[in-house]
Amino acid sequence: MTFPVGYPEHRAVDVPLRDGSTIHVRPVLPSDLFDVGELFGRISAETSRLRFHGVRRPSVEELRRFVEVDYRNVFSLVALTARGNEPRIVAFVSYVVSVPGTAELAIVVDDPFQGRGVGSVLMEHLGEAAAEAGIGCFEADVLSTNNDMLEVITALRLPVRKSLDAGVVRAQFPTSPTAEAIEAFEKRDAVAAAAALRSFFVPRSVAVIGASRKRGTISGELFHNLIEAGFAGPVYPVNPSTDVVQSVAAFKSVLDVPGPVDLAVVVVPADRVLQVAEECAQKDVRALLVISSGFAETGEEGARRQQDLLTVARRYGMRIVGPNCMGLLNADPAVRLNATFAPLMPASGRLAFSSQSGALGIAVMERAAELGLGLSTFISVGNKADISGNDLLQYWEQDPNTDVVLLYLESFGNPRKFARIARRVAQSKPVVAVKSGRSQAGARAAASHTASLVAQDVAVDALFHQAGVIRTETLEELFDVANLLAHQPLPSGPNVAILTNAGGLGILCADACEAAGLVVPELSTETVAALERLLPAEASAGNPVDMIASASAEHYAEALRILLVDPTIDSVIVIFIPPLVTRAEDVAAGLMKVAVENRSKTLLGCFLGVHGIHESLREDGTAIPTHAFPESAAKALGSITRYSQWLERDHGEHPSFDDIDHAAGVRLAATLIERGDRWLEPHEVTALLEHYGIPAATGLVVKSPEEVAKAAAQVGTPVVVKIVSSTILHKSDVGGVRVGLTSPEEAAEAAREMLAALKDAGRNREVDGFLVQELVSSEGAEFFIGVTHDPLFGPLIACGAGGTMVELMRDVSVRITPLTNVDASEMLDSLKSRLLFEGYRGQPPLDAAALKELLLRVSVLVEDLPHVAELDLNPVVVRPSPRGSIVLDARVRVAAPKPPSPLGARIVPGRRSPVA
Repeated sequence: MTFPVGYPEHRAVDVPLRDGSTIHVRPVLPSDLFDVGELFGRISAETSRLRFHGVRRPSVEELRRFVEVDYRNVFSLVALTARGNEPRIVAFVSYVVSVPGTAELAIVVDDPFQGRGVGSVLMEHLGEAAAEAGIGCFEADVLSTNNDMLEVITALRLPVRKSLDAGVVRAQFPTSPTAEAIEAFEKRDAVAAAAALRSFFVPRSVAVIGASRKRGTISGELFHNLIEAGFAGPVYPVNPSTDVVQSVAAFKSVLDVPGPVDLAVVVVPADRVLQVAEECAQKDVRALLVISSGFAETGEEGARRQQDLLTVARRYGMRIVGPNCMGLLNADPAVRLNATFAPLMPASGRLAFSSQSGALGIAVMERAAELGLGLSTFISVGNKADISGNDLLQYWEQDPNTDVVLLYLESFGNPRKFARIARRVAQSKPVVAVKSGRSQAGARAAASHTASLVAQDVAVDALFHQAGVIRTETLEELFDVANLLAHQPLPSGPNVAILTNAGGLGILCADACEAAGLVVPELSTETVAALERLLPAEASAGNPVDMIASASAEHYAEALRILLVDPTIDSVIVIFIPPLVTRAEDVAAGLMKVAVENRSKTLLGCFLGVHGIHESLREDGTAIPTHAFPESAAKALGSITRYSQWLERDHGEHPSFDDIDHAAGVRLAATLIERGDRWLEPHEVTALLEHYGIPAATGLVVKSPEEVAKAAAQVGTPVVVKIVSSTILHKSDVGGVRVGLTSPEEAAEAAREMLAALKDAGRNREVDGFLVQELVSSEGAEFFIGVTHDPLFGPLIACGAGGTMVELMRDVSVRITPLTNVDASEMLDSLKSRLLFEGYRGQPPLDAAALKELLLRVSVLVEDLPHVAELDLNPVVVRPSPRGSIVLDARVRVAAPKPPSPLGARIVPGRRSPVA
C-alpha cells in the first residue's frame, strides 16, 4: 500500500479483542471516504441517535473533513475486520483540535462490534497519538442516556471531569495514561491473550490438515500422537488424496468436516498454506497451528508468504502459532492434547515450557521425562508470526495448572511489553529463561558514549533483573532451576549449610555458593554442640559439616535434622559420595524421612553421578532434587534465592515531579522533529532539559570568535568554550573544548585557535559555531547519564563514572525505562564509583540523592518523548552533599518513530509508539 506523505504508518497495529479475535487499527486514508460513509450508513437508528444526539447521517463534506490527511489538527483512526475477501471498517474515532492542547473526541462503533472492547482500544490508541502531538486533553459530549459510551470512558481509568447541561454530559480527560489506566489496559490485553490461547490449548475439536497415512512422517506422527494421547474431543484428518488416515475416515477439505473445528493443525507444503487458511476462515476456525516450514526462515520470498498468511488471519480474526514449529500439547488429564510430532507424551505436571526452536522442543520433552518433571503445557512458537511469548505469559499467568514458566528465547518480539508482563507474572509464578545470543558479533558502531557502552545482552540482563526473570546460562541449568522450583520451597534467605562425607567437595561447594551470591555462615553454638555429640571426633562440625567417609545413613539423617532447625540456616545442600560402608539408598531413605518432617526449608542434594530426582528421594509429595556435582547445585540454589529476594523487596514507584511541564515538552519535541532526524542544536537541548527540571550550566551559542568575546562578557568569566558541530561528536578528541578562560579576549583567542587546528585537520567546515558556558566549580566528581534507543528494547538508560574517561573506565549500570525510585537507587549502588557517595579517602560524600533524581527526570523525559533516540549528559558534576548536581554538556538526537515490522505489532501503553 502506498501512503500519503507524512502518513503515520507507525500507528498501524493489530490488536486482540477480549474474545480472542483481532482487529486492525490504522490512521484513516482519503480513500476511506466511501467506506467510512458506509459505516455511518449502516449503523442502527439508536446508535446514530446516541452518536449524533439525533437520527441523522453526516454529510459528504463532514466526512471528507475527517479523512483528509491533516494529522496535526484532525486525526482519525479506523478499525477493520473481514467482509468476505475485503477488509471492512467497523469503527471510527477521531479528534479535532479545538484550542491548543485540547481536542474534541468523536467515536462510532458498528452495532455487531459493540461490547467487545473496540471502543476502548481505539480511544487508547487515539490518546497515544494525541499525546505525541502535544495534545493533553480530550473533550467529549455524550448523551446522559448513552450508558455504554460513559462506561467506555470510565473503563479507561483516567481522571474524568464531568458536567451536565440539558441532558448532555461533557467529559474531559487527559490523553496520557495514568498508572491506573495502564494497569486497566494491561488487564484487558491479558484477557484477550488468554482467550485466544484457550482455542489452542483447550480446543473442543481438532482438524489435522495434511494428515498422512504413513507413520514416520511429520504429519503422520502428529496425527498418531493426537489419537494415541487420548484427546478428549474429535480429531478430524483432512487429506484430499485418501478416504482413510490411520483407520480414521478422512475429509477432502476442512470445509467438509461435519462439526465445528476450534484448532486446525496445518501440515501441508508452504505454497498451499494460504489456501488452507482461507478455507479455515470460511469454516470459522479460530486457531491455526502451522507446522509447515518455508516461510520467513527461508528468506524474502518466505517472508512475503508469511505476511500473506498473517493478512488472511487478521482479516478473519484468526490467531496463528508458527509457522515452522513442532506444535503444542496440553498434558492435563482432562484434555490430553498432543499436537506435536515428538515421540513421547510427557507426564502431567505443573511446568509450562515455550521454545522458539522446534528441534530443541523434542530434546526438552525427553529431558523432562528423564528428570521426572511433568509439564502442564508445551508450545513451539516457531517464527512467531502472531502468537508470541508475551501472549503465552499472559495465558500461563491465568492457567491454574501452571506453577512455573520456562522459556527458551532466541529473540524478543516486544521486549518492553515482555518486561511489564513478566514482572507481573513473576509476582505469583517463577519465570525461568534461557536467552541465546550473548556474543558481541552483532554489536553496532555507536555515535554516542551511551550507545558504545550498552551492548544488547546488557539490555537483556537489565530487563530480566527488573522483571524478576530467572536467567540461566544453559538448558541444563534451566532444568536444574526448574527441578528445584517444582519440588522445594523458596529459600527465605541466602544462608546455606553444607553437609558432606567428603571435606574436599564441601570446600568446593562453599566456594561455588559464595560465587552464586549465597552465604555459608558459621553455625549457631547450639547446632555445633549437637553435631559434635552426634559425630566422631575426627569430623568437623563447622560449616561445611564434614562427617568423614565413615558417616552412616543414620548420621546423615540426624545431622540434617539438626541443621534444619538452626534458625540461621535457610537452605541445606547434602553431598554424598558412596563409600564402601554406606549405601546411597539408605542415605536417601534417611534424608527423605527428615525432609517429610520439615518442608519449610530448601533442601537439595549432590549424589555424585546422579542428576534429577533419584527414585529413593521421592515420597509423599516431597522430592529432593539431586545434582551430579556441587557447583551445579550451588548455582541453581543461588538463582532461586535471588528470585526469592526479588519477591520480598520493595520494587518502588514511578515518581512524578510537580515542576515538569509534560505538555510543553511533548509540544517542543513534536516541533523539533519536523526538521528530520538529527542531533539538536545546543539551545534546543537546553530548552528541552528546562521543561524537565534538569539543571544545566548557563551558556550561549554564537557563530564567530568575535561573538565569543561578547558572549563571555555576558555569561561572566571564567568561561568554557566548546565547538558546536553536528558531525564532531566527541569534541575533546579534536581539541574542541577549552576550559578556564578568564577574559573575553582569551575566550575569543581560544575559539580562533580551535578553528585553526581544525582547519589544519581539514575539519573546520564541520564547525557550526561555539558554545560559551559558565565555568562550574570542579569540586565533586564527574558522572554521566545517557539514553540510547535500542531497536528491540526501546530506551535504555545508563549511568556511571563520566568525563573523558567514560569509555575507558566502563563503570556503568544499565536499566530499561521507565525507572522506579528503587531502580535508580540500585543503579547507583551497583557502580564501583559508589564509594564516592560515602566519602572516599577523606573526601566529603557526594550528593547521591541529586544524581538519583536526575536519573529519574531523564527517565520521565524519554518516556514522554518517543522522538528522543539518543541522549548524553556528560559530564554531570555531582557536588558534595547536599549541593546537588549540574549538567556541563548535553547532546540529544531526535528521530521519527519507526513503522512496525510487517509481521504486525503490539501496542505499548504510555506515550510511546507501538514497537514491533
